[in-house]
Amino acid sequence: MDSSKKSKFAVNLGKLRQEKGLSQRQAAAELGISQALLSHYETDAREPKLDFVLKICDYYSVTTDFILGRTKERNDAATRLSAQVSEVIESLDELRSKESELIGRLKTITESKKNEPKKKD
Repeated sequence: MDSSKKSKFAVNLGKLRQEKGLSQRQAAAELGISQALLSHYETDAREPKLDFVLKICDYYSVTTDFILGRTKERNDAATRLSAQVSEVIESLDELRSKESELIGRLKTITESKKNEPKKKD
């Protein structure tokens, strides 16, 4: 079937599998279905039941809205926010490390200045 006529679900399902670098046989085995059935879902010959849609979403770590083509966002807002918070925490840890290094350098410079002989005018 022409991909322009396939459902967004079928197109997204095929893209997700390909992005993961899996053959239909590999993905089907991991999802607990036959390769033929996965092929039917990807070609839009059959529609899966809701429980399988949820299984696919868990497997590919996407939302149902994404797999059904209702949004281009693969993850929900909470997941995106969590990832952003993790990035901020990582940046803060890097800054703390650099700050510690700079404080150490400053102490070394300060100590060396204290130990220099004083100049007489």
